[in-house]
Amino acid sequence: MEAMKRLNRMNREDAAIIAEWQYSEPYDLYSMDGSEENIADLINGDYVSARDEEGNLIGFYCTGISARVPGGYEAGIYEDDSLIDFGLGMKPELTGQGRGTHFVEEGMAYARTAFPDRGTRLVVAAFNLRAIRTYEKVGFRQTFIFTSPINGHETDFVCMIKEA
Repeated sequence: MEAMKRLNRMNREDAAIIAEWQYSEPYDLYSMDGSEENIADLINGDYVSARDEEGNLIGFYCTGISARVPGGYEAGIYEDDSLIDFGLGMKPELTGQGRGTHFVEEGMAYARTAFPDRGTRLVVAAFNLRAIRTYEKVGFRQTFIFTSPINGHETDFVCMIKEA
């Protein structure tokens, strides 16, 4: 994928588009329903939209509380505040094509700039082996597995950390 040209604070227009993205099974737990609640979450200040060199919306990154999974609180993974929580989403049509490593690296560059000298923590569904492999390629290591309710189902998640 071409080098990312623009990261911008998430605006309502991009949020409305992203909130409609639908992922195929089993990745559909990452899909949103396009609701005003989804859009409001995306424009809460924790998100940036990502565009390629042609200006096409290709994904987003988020940091802070918005990058957290509810079950992680009970599991105690969010007690270390020396780490910044990081999340991301790539346009569904671009996933599974070998573009993830570059996309994650671009997001990590953003996170390092915004939060220098802090390690990074992310959480990924345990079944999402392609994402886990990608995160490991860029230096994350698996630290903890926990369960969180997602869409009414208990889902296993992996906490991954990358040191500063």
